[in-house]
Amino acid sequence: MALATLYDRYSGMLYAMLLRILNDAGTAEEVLQDLFLEVWRAAGRFDATRGTLAAWLRVMGRSRALSRLRVRRRREVLEDTEPFFFETMLSSQDLEDEIVWMQLGQKLREALATLPVKQREAVELAYFEGMTQTEIAARTGSPLGTVKSRVRDALQTLKGLFDGNSVLECRPRCGSAPLHP
Repeated sequence: MALATLYDRYSGMLYAMLLRILNDAGTAEEVLQDLFLEVWRAAGRFDATRGTLAAWLRVMGRSRALSRLRVRRRREVLEDTEPFFFETMLSSQDLEDEIVWMQLGQKLREALATLPVKQREAVELAYFEGMTQTEIAARTGSPLGTVKSRVRDALQTLKGLFDGNSVLECRPRCGSAPLHP
């Protein structure tokens, strides 16, 4: 019963993230199923003092998706994908949650648009394509140190834009930790 409740509450948000990273509905569904199986098996690993359940699920899901993506990349030649977009497919279980996530998505789009092009590209390649900084350097033809600086500067800028914004604060039932990029 508890796992079903978790699934109903978080599967839409997680599926949207997995689909964005993997760009394949079938693989996203497999990773989502594996993720909830792992939650069932290792629920004791969740530590509420370190963050919210939603954040823990997102981190686990992103990690699994990036691992799956790296395996797929080893088997096939990647083609350039369409430009960055951040769309979410949220469950209709809680309209208030959906609104918060839509506002967060809009804020993220706006924040990424303020970054210099090279910084935005580095962040998108790292977070949405799962590339390492070494892979980003090879793809962009930039020195590794430059890529590291771009990612660090971009994340500092994004953190500054997100700090103190009430849209990003979790509601009390989510826990007390605010969401930050």
